[in-house]
Amino acid sequence: MLSTLRHCHLVSLIGYCNDGQEMILVYEYMPHGTLEDHLHKRGTSLNWMRRLRTCIGAARGLDYLHTGTGIKHGVIHRDVKSSNILLDENWAARISDFGLSKIGPINQPSTYVNTLVKGTFGYFDPDYFATGRLTRKSDVFAIGVILFEVLCGKKAVDESLDEEHWGLVQWAQDSIKEGRINQIVDSSIRESVSPKSLKKFAQLANQCLHGHPKHRPTMAQVVVGLEYVLALQEKANNALKHAGRTIFGKKIPMFAFPFNDENSDGDISLKSLRHLLDTIQGENHILRRFDFDTIRVATEEFSNPNIFQRRFKSVYKGRLQNGQEITIAESFSNRFVEDHMLEVSILVKCEHENLLKLLGLCIEGTQVFLIYEFASNASLSRLLHNHTCTHLEWNKLYKIILGVARVLVYLHKHAPIRIIHGNLGPRNILLDEHFDPKLSDFRFATTIDETDCNHVSVVRGTHGYGAPEYMIHGVLSTKADVYNLGVLVLEIIAGHRMPYSAYLLPDDVQRNWLEGNLSDIIDPRIDADSSSMTRFLEIGLLCVQQEAGDRPTMEEVVSMLLDVSSLTLPLSKMRARMTGGRSNFFDHTVDDYDDTAVEEFLSDLCPR
Repeated sequence: MLSTLRHCHLVSLIGYCNDGQEMILVYEYMPHGTLEDHLHKRGTSLNWMRRLRTCIGAARGLDYLHTGTGIKHGVIHRDVKSSNILLDENWAARISDFGLSKIGPINQPSTYVNTLVKGTFGYFDPDYFATGRLTRKSDVFAIGVILFEVLCGKKAVDESLDEEHWGLVQWAQDSIKEGRINQIVDSSIRESVSPKSLKKFAQLANQCLHGHPKHRPTMAQVVVGLEYVLALQEKANNALKHAGRTIFGKKIPMFAFPFNDENSDGDISLKSLRHLLDTIQGENHILRRFDFDTIRVATEEFSNPNIFQRRFKSVYKGRLQNGQEITIAESFSNRFVEDHMLEVSILVKCEHENLLKLLGLCIEGTQVFLIYEFASNASLSRLLHNHTCTHLEWNKLYKIILGVARVLVYLHKHAPIRIIHGNLGPRNILLDEHFDPKLSDFRFATTIDETDCNHVSVVRGTHGYGAPEYMIHGVLSTKADVYNLGVLVLEIIAGHRMPYSAYLLPDDVQRNWLEGNLSDIIDPRIDADSSSMTRFLEIGLLCVQQEAGDRPTMEEVVSMLLDVSSLTLPLSKMRARMTGGRSNFFDHTVDDYDDTAVEEFLSDLCPR
């Protein structure tokens, strides 16, 4: 393979030695070792500019392999990782180790190769892992992992991360969703990264890690994106240099500005929250202002037995002196203070039997506590993913689905302020003593007007549940909540609990539906006949169609849940679209972007 490849960002094969049992390949020497060495082993510290240039060089080398420029065949590397990116005497990146590479035809409609799954854990493309279909987008996924590795200074699988995360990618993406991007940046480069450069870099990394290969950029687009990030950083450096100030010195700490480029201060947020509370108290006397001693006694001094979640905030179970059980959420950061302000402003105006009720609020110094009603049966996630559970009552599951759909209709159409929830995952659906669902967590909620369409710059939510138009283009509408609910319905009935299931589940169910095999994927723990479950899976499929306009409204979803006979016409239309050559679901081929999509992507990265 290497005898036909020549590129400044590939390690060159000089020759070989074949002497008896000795078979040796001879390469040019790379005096600065591997990218992995400098990030994790040597204790050296690559600055941010050098890290960016290293990423650009590696992406250029992979683009050469993928496009087949100057060679007859394209090459999929299949083992892209930081230890296979070498650094020459000029610190230029060189791709090495082609032992697992695959040759494939170029400029073909479908470019996947069926192979046994091989690679390195932590860099695996989940789609390749699940299907065995290797594409160039598998290399793009691995580059996405490396981008986060370079940004965070942590290994792809890092034992220093918290126990809830198996790898760097999930930890980094969750942190960004929580608005803590500044906290994941490697401390050795943190003060040298401009906010705009950081924002675009993180967006590009997330795009490379998209769950569906079709919606990842090509390697050529990765190169363009990284060069734009470098240009933004150079512009920021020059601006500070010309202003006569030390670059990112003490007077200009870049992370005094959060991810959205707006100045924020914890004291200001707390004052705003206190003002909001005072305003609410003047309008609504039901919301209670708790004093800190009441909270402390209710949680038995915040004892460990009463804590049931500790991540970016602590959540406690408490009992008031009158015997009422409560849930107490404590914020850890300025971001959560702002989130609390949003949640308070929404929940104090909204009232529905399937909304988790906000009872009150407590502010003690810089600590903020929200007090909710207590949901004795924990979350839907715990119900579905309890491996000791061998039986699921359909009546309970149906009540949960219908209750969530109804509260979304309320939020979309009838609430005093119309709301898109934006984060409808099983963890955010709590269950009371009667297993009635209580929708919670409005940190990512968005208000809507009559246009029912918002464009957002930062995408937030639970992985795998986000609608494609939102995750890719930042277009948020009520149909995004419909998509969320669709994934949830499929998850409840199909019972998938494997890693990456939220990404793969819609595609798997759609494929089985077209083949007439839906009964094969229904969770056997559910005590209902397969024909009934098939109809509800079909409702979920209608909700997860790729085009937002093809999905039903939430009111139509409720009607279908109450009367499945109304499914016939929508299902016939969906099947006609699928079998007529227009797929409503993500496929696994690569490089089939139309010209308009490419122009839009490049325009977003490099606006004229």
